[in-house]
Amino acid sequence: MCGRTACSLAADNLRRACAYRDRRGRHRQPEWVRQERYQPSYNKGPQSSGPVLLSRRHLHQDADSSERVLMDMRWGLVPSWFKQDNPSKLQFNTSNCRSDTMLSKSSYKGALLKGKRCVVLADGFYEWQQQSGGKQPYFIYFPQTKDAMDKEMEGDEEWKGWRLLTMAGIFDCWEPPGGGEMLYTYSIITVDASKDVSFIHHRQVRAGKGVAGMPAILDGDEAIRKWLDFAEVPTQEAVKLIQPTENIVFHPVSTFVNNIRNNTPECVAPIELGAKKEVKATPSNKVMLGWLKSSQEGSPKKKENDLPKWTSQFIHSPSPKKTSADVLQQWLGKQGQPAAKKHKA
Repeated sequence: MCGRTACSLAADNLRRACAYRDRRGRHRQPEWVRQERYQPSYNKGPQSSGPVLLSRRHLHQDADSSERVLMDMRWGLVPSWFKQDNPSKLQFNTSNCRSDTMLSKSSYKGALLKGKRCVVLADGFYEWQQQSGGKQPYFIYFPQTKDAMDKEMEGDEEWKGWRLLTMAGIFDCWEPPGGGEMLYTYSIITVDASKDVSFIHHRQVRAGKGVAGMPAILDGDEAIRKWLDFAEVPTQEAVKLIQPTENIVFHPVSTFVNNIRNNTPECVAPIELGAKKEVKATPSNKVMLGWLKSSQEGSPKKKENDLPKWTSQFIHSPSPKKTSADVLQQWLGKQGQPAAKKHKA
């Protein structure tokens, strides 16, 4: 399942990171809707709000359906047909929507058939591996280029920073029975875990009930375009995009992230698994945390003398296959610090 994400970019940088080409081939950046509500975070959980992309036509009926907008929505879909006066009274969990039942569950079917498709944005998501001594968290994300580790660019230059993870979602709009502000909410679609991350967590069937494996990730702008453009791409075509992807990497992170109240760069920072001693705050660690802090404005600050001390008791053998590990190794320095690993089945 997808129960926790990170999205640390500032609102302006998030907009630049979502640049796209419209139907006429023009380079565009999606406009923000309710930008003032967006709060960057390294540790987002259900019931918090987060940024999503959707077709502009959902908000303006005369708009080109290929145009996109950014909107801050609450995580945990509240169906438009829900009749009670308080959305917290919804009796079931709608933070994740299983791909194999999304066209049969009443919570999602109506919204999906009406084209209410969105893309949920994140730096990456967290997953926990069950072990005898507890659970080891991992951070999972798209492979990154070296440019993503460099300093931020200025102005309207092409975005070369962190490549956001783009997850397929369904949204809906709920209106309080007694009137009031419309509530926009979303659910992340989940699929079976890909082979690269199945060792962390996979969908199992227990007593006839499945456990979601991982988010349905849309890899590339063409997939994003088809998912969002509900006027041009019907539901039966769009759902074909919902499948596991192998184009992801991961690294272990500190159990510091387990507490939802913890919201600092330490949540996503790699740790060294199997370390017998604490990982010291070296210059290479500081480079990494410095980049995370510079990727946004107004994010939670962490003093340099508060740099984390990490420990771990789980040893995971590194894969000889090169992925974005080289990038992270440059990011952290070549001093034996951990790099992202892509599991080899």
